Formats: sequence, structure tokens, C-alpha cells
Amino acid sequence: MLKMIACMVLFGAASIASASAQQTSWPPNTPIKRTVLQKFDVADTNHEAIIGLAEIAPNVNIGRHSHFGVESGYVIEGDGVLIVEGSPEKPFKPGDSCQIPAGVKHDARSGGNGAKIIATYVVEKGKPFATPAP
Repeated sequence: MLKMIACMVLFGAASIASASAQQTSWPPNTPIKRTVLQKFDVADTNHEAIIGLAEIAPNVNIGRHSHFGVESGYVIEGDGVLIVEGSPEKPFKPGDSCQIPAGVKHDARSGGNGAKIIATYVVEKGKPFATPAP
């Protein structure tokens, strides 16, 4: 069910604009800029959807972390490698997409041109958006 919701939210993102985009960074002082494009409650659940743009500087790791819900992403620019615990490293380039299950520790390393990714998170309300992982 959450996979279906995440896919619907991701594909719907292209036709939805937010009047008050919010810029945040996680964790602080890292080479990733996250701009929240939209945030809304998922009906009849204890989850909220967050759609955002992640802009990653060239040749960096964004930092190992996890989320209290599913994450899906679509690469619009640049390249790199997705590093998901328990899986082989997965190179990414424009047009690629991925999904990371709730609670799974992961990281990403950008290539020489950095990367821009549209990301959708369906996470538990009231929990931190992301949690650093050792």
C-alpha cells in the first residue's frame, strides 16, 4: 500500500506546485540542499508525504541515514552511486529511479557534476524526517 502511495505521489509531483517552498538541509552543514516543494497528510494514516528537490554538490557523500517511512527518488541531473545497507552499490544517472524501504540505512555519493533528485518521502507524522546512522 505505501509503495503504491509513494509512486502515485511521485508521479503527481510534476503537476503540483507549492507557493511556499521551504529550503532545509539535513544534516546541517552538509553538501546537500533540500527544498521542500510540498508536504501533506496521507489520508486515513499516521503518515505524511514530503516532496522535495535534493541538490547534491559534486564528489561528496550525503551522509548515512534512515527514514521513518519509504523514500522514492527520480534523478533529473547528474550521477552518482546509491549505497543501501544489505544491497550492492547502485550507480544512478538521469532518468533512473529508486525506492528505499522504511528504516533502511543508506547513503549516496555524487559524481563530478553533482546531482539533482526529486524525492518523495512517506513518513510517520511526529517522527524526525531523517535519522543519522553510524
